[in-house]
Amino acid sequence: MSGDDALVVAVGSGNPNKLDAVKRAFAGFSAFDGATFVTFASPSGVSDQPVGYEETLKGADNRAMGARSGTGYGVGLESGLVPVEGTVTGYMNLTACVIYDGECFHRGVGPAFELPSSVCNMVISECCELDEAVHRAGLSENTRIGYAEGLIGILSGGAVTRADYMVPAVTMALVALTARGKGTGHA
Repeated sequence: MSGDDALVVAVGSGNPNKLDAVKRAFAGFSAFDGATFVTFASPSGVSDQPVGYEETLKGADNRAMGARSGTGYGVGLESGLVPVEGTVTGYMNLTACVIYDGECFHRGVGPAFELPSSVCNMVISECCELDEAVHRAGLSENTRIGYAEGLIGILSGGAVTRADYMVPAVTMALVALTARGKGTGHA
C-alpha cells in the first residue's frame, strides 16, 4: 500500500491493551501491511460489565461501528462473562472482537477463563464492573486493571497479559474477514 491509500484501522477504545492486541493480530496477515492504526473512544452501548454472549457481542459491534469513519475498518473489542455449565462459578470471561467494514460484521472470540468466585459473585450479584470487583476482592490495588495486565495477568502471574489474551479474538475476526475476501485491501 502506498502512503496515499494506507488502510486505516480504527480501534473503538482508548485502552492501550486493545490497540496493542489489534496491532499484533493484524501484523500476522500480510494483506494489512502498512495499515495505520488509530483509536477512537467508541461507546459500547451495553452494561459496563456485559454478561452473556449476546450482550458482549453487541458491545463489540457497537464499538466497531462507532470507530469506523468512512473507509477502512472499525474494530470493537468487548470482554464479558458468559454462562458455562460445569464451571465452579457458572461463568467464564471471554473477549469478542468485531471488525466492521461498512457493510458486514466479521466476528471472532478468543479463549475464556473462569474468574475467582469472589470476583464473579460481585460482578453477577452486585452488577459490579470487573475492574472494581478485582480491586474490592483485594487482588490488585489498581482500580483500572483492564488498562494494565488485566485479571488474566494477575491470575497467570504475568504469563498471559490482557493484550495477549485478546489477540486470538482479533485473529479469529480477521480469519472471518479474509475468508469473505475482504482482507485484500480497503473495505
